[in-house]
Amino acid sequence: MTHTTGAEALTSDLSGNLSGNLSGNPVLTTAMTSNVRGPLLVVAAVVAGLQAGTYFTWATGVMPGLANVDDRTFVSAVQQMNIAIVNPVFIATFLGAPVLAGAAAVFAGPQARPWAIAATVLAVGTLVISFAGNIPLNDALEAAGPVDKIKDLAAVRADFEGLWVKLNVARCLTSAGALAALAMAALRAR
Repeated sequence: MTHTTGAEALTSDLSGNLSGNLSGNPVLTTAMTSNVRGPLLVVAAVVAGLQAGTYFTWATGVMPGLANVDDRTFVSAVQQMNIAIVNPVFIATFLGAPVLAGAAAVFAGPQARPWAIAATVLAVGTLVISFAGNIPLNDALEAAGPVDKIKDLAAVRADFEGLWVKLNVARCLTSAGALAALAMAALRAR
């Protein structure tokens, strides 16, 4: 009967798995997962925060400010901002927030996983609101044409503004909720 220490067994396991399948080694899998958890949660939280901040800024500053301008200025400004927002940095955070939250849920430990799953659901909810509500409204505003050719600017604005603002507040809440859930996951990560 051969007696091996834990270190000898681990060394044997490691050397046997280095030439073969690493994923079959629970020690390595746990070590790799543990090393990914913290940084992944931080990056996911930062990206969720960038998204929450975007919607918060629109809800608390941009749209209230635009509420005080004439119809021509409103339609023109929002059309231009809708074009400008479609850029690589915004798209990376817009699509990255739910992907990173989902990855955090996969790698999270048992105490953090429910919070990371909640963050994923909330981040996906933000996308659903955007694709089902805000983006079609943006597209309709763009389809109205250049402000010089729109016959009834007040009607175009009325069809857009009220619903878009409400949907954006909903996105602000879901994305802030995702950020809060990721923060809780980070606090519970082990």
